[in-house]
Amino acid sequence: MKMICLDLEGVLVPEIWIGVAERTGIDELRLTTRDISDYDVLMKGRIEILREQDLRIGDIHEVIASLSPLDGARDFLDRLRASVQVAILSDTFYQFAEPLMRQLDWPSLYCNNLDIDEQGRVTGYRLRQPDQKRQAVRAFKGLNFRVAAAGDSYNDLSMLSEADAGVLFRPPGKLVDEHPHFPVTQTHEELYDAIMGALG
Repeated sequence: MKMICLDLEGVLVPEIWIGVAERTGIDELRLTTRDISDYDVLMKGRIEILREQDLRIGDIHEVIASLSPLDGARDFLDRLRASVQVAILSDTFYQFAEPLMRQLDWPSLYCNNLDIDEQGRVTGYRLRQPDQKRQAVRAFKGLNFRVAAAGDSYNDLSMLSEADAGVLFRPPGKLVDEHPHFPVTQTHEELYDAIMGALG
């Protein structure tokens, strides 16, 4: 039995926070897990910026509604799901994901939750569990799946390392230099061949 675990942003859909940065002109919101490896530092910084700029969940929803999956992502995902199990392991939030999941025909998504007050302000976040991507891969392996994983950022490294095969998709050069043992792919066709080939 085979399981493919995929990151969401940067692999199947655009980076949501970069979209918010482009809409609002707040360059600090362009930082992602490709830039900052400590997710808690990254999220606390984002939440502080939202507070300072009085941006609320409705403002973020407007950005997300304008986003579409990356070119080729829907066909790639459909092709995978025709032959293997697929799980999306993401550090995004359920409060963000629905419009994009609809466009991808509702794949299985495991992510986190935001704390939002009655005025729509983001006040905090709650992880499903620490290092949830690694833990999910470990759980699938415990169910006797052979697991291949793909991602593009620092927060994907533990998932890729835990999987039977890990593949990078369009990663930043610094990440490639630091972790040269992971194969690198640039197109969804290459990614399909790499992860399916790795599982045999």
